[in-house]
Amino acid sequence: MTRYEHSPAEGASSEVLRQPLEEYIASVGELVSRELKATLPAGWEVPQNLREAMSYSLMAGGKRLRPLFVVAACEALGGRREAALPVAAAIEMVHTYSLIHDDLPAMDNDDYRRGKLTNHKVYGEATAILAGDALLTHAFYSVVQAARRYGIPADNVLSVVEDLAEMAGPRGMVGGQVADMEGEQGLTDLEQLRYIHLHKTSDLFVFSLLAGGRIAGATEKQLEALREFGSQIGLAFQVQDDILDLVGDEGKLGKKTGSDLKQQKVTYPYFIGLEASRTEVERLTAAAQKAIREGGFPDSTRLLEIAAYLMSRDH
Repeated sequence: MTRYEHSPAEGASSEVLRQPLEEYIASVGELVSRELKATLPAGWEVPQNLREAMSYSLMAGGKRLRPLFVVAACEALGGRREAALPVAAAIEMVHTYSLIHDDLPAMDNDDYRRGKLTNHKVYGEATAILAGDALLTHAFYSVVQAARRYGIPADNVLSVVEDLAEMAGPRGMVGGQVADMEGEQGLTDLEQLRYIHLHKTSDLFVFSLLAGGRIAGATEKQLEALREFGSQIGLAFQVQDDILDLVGDEGKLGKKTGSDLKQQKVTYPYFIGLEASRTEVERLTAAAQKAIREGGFPDSTRLLEIAAYLMSRDH
C-alpha cells in the first residue's frame, strides 16, 4: 500500500492518485478492518460473548464510508493515513453501535442487516444492547490513540473527541434518531424530514471529515469547507437511500426494499416525488463539491470522486 509521506502538493501521492477509486476504497476499507480487529488491547479481559457480539457487527461488511471520509480528508491535506486510522476505526464503531440499536425490536425491529441476521437475532437483545454500548464507549479510547501512537497534537485530538460527543449525541445523531421515531407518527413538512437526515446521517459524515482535517492540521477555512461538504453530501446520501428503498435491488442492498413504506416513514420521494428526489441528490452533490473546490486543499481529488461515486450508487 502506497502511503503519504509528504504533502500531495509535493508530488508524493501520484501513485495513490492513479489508483482507481474502487481500489482506493477497498484498500482503505481493508486497513480499517485490520485496525478494528486489533482495537481491543490483547491484555484486556473482555467477556468472550461480548467480544464476539462486537466483532459480529463490526465485521459484517458495509461500505466503511465514514472511515473513508476520515482518511480521504486527512490525505487531501497531506496528512498521514496511518495516523487517521484510529479515528477512522472509532467512527465505524459509533456507526455500528447505532445500527445494532436501530435494529432492536424497540426501534426498527429488523431481522437482517447487510444480508446477515441482526445482532440481537444472534446474541439476544441484552447482549446486543451491551455490544452497542461497548462500541460507543471504546470509540473514544480509539480516538485517543491518534495522539498516543502517532503524535497528533493533544489539542487536535481533544477537538476530535469534542466533535464526536457533539455529533453522535443529543444534538447530533441521537437527536436525529429520536426525531425519526417521532416522525413515524406523522411528519407534516419537508423541513422536519431534512432535520432528521441532517442529524441522523450528515452529522457523522461531518464528524469524519472534520476529524481527518484535524489530524492533518487543517485551517479554519478548510474545516469549514469540510463541514459544508459533509452536511450536503450526507443529506444527498440519505435522499439516495430514500430512493433506493423504493427502487433498489434487494440483493445489493442486503435488506428488503419498501421498509420505509412498511413502517409508514415519510421520505423525500413521498414529499417531492422520485424524479425530483433524484434531482435533489444531484444538486446537493454539486453544492458539496463546490465547497471542497473552494476550500483551499492541496489535493481534493479523492473527496470529489467519492461525492460523484455516492451520487450514482445503487446500494
